[in-house]
Amino acid sequence: MDKSELIAWALSNGWQIIAGHPSLTKPSRPKEAIVRIVLKATVVAIEIKKPAGKWEKFSSASYAQVTADPEGGMPEGLGLSSIPGFAMLMRENRDKMVFAKMGGADQP
Repeated sequence: MDKSELIAWALSNGWQIIAGHPSLTKPSRPKEAIVRIVLKATVVAIEIKKPAGKWEKFSSASYAQVTADPEGGMPEGLGLSSIPGFAMLMRENRDKMVFAKMGGADQP
């Protein structure tokens, strides 16, 4: 996957751009990123925000090592499935995005 494919995947799965990076937030703090994807020239990195506020690299891989899931799930090669609670966090962010769109529509 390349940079634009990763961004498209992230945005369609509940991630939002915060401080220039596709990010996931805690449901209780929707404006504060706790997981982000850092897209560099040759590598992509997953960083997790520690309780003290410092970002720590969880995993990284070259774009060539990151492959799309054939069923539309999480990209392989970044170790996203090994983050405890990650699938639930991503689902909560995606649900929040869907409900925000529904609430923003004009109602009769």
